[in-house]
Amino acid sequence: MTNVTFEVVQREYAKLRPQLPRFCGCDTCRGDVLVFALNRLAPSYVSTPQGEVLVELRLDSDQEKAKLDVALLEGFARWPSPRAARRSRCS
Repeated sequence: MTNVTFEVVQREYAKLRPQLPRFCGCDTCRGDVLVFALNRLAPSYVSTPQGEVLVELRLDSDQEKAKLDVALLEGFARWPSPRAARRSRCS
C-alpha cells in the first residue's frame, strides 16, 4: 500500500526547494514542510501499479499541482531562514 500523494509532495518539494534559498532546508524543517502540506491534502492510497498510474495522472493535472504547490509554499513560509535556523531548533 502506497500513499501516492506523499510521493508526489516529496517530488514537488525537491523542485521548489532550490528556488527558495532563504529556506533552511535541514531535515527538521524539510519534515515540517512536508507534514504541513500533507495535512492539507487528501491522501491517495493505492495497492496496485495500475492504481498508482491513475492517481499519478490525476495528481499531475494543473488544478492538483496548484493545490500541492500552494500547500508546500505555505509550509515554506512558516519555517525559518538559514540564519534564523542556526539560532533555533534546526538540525
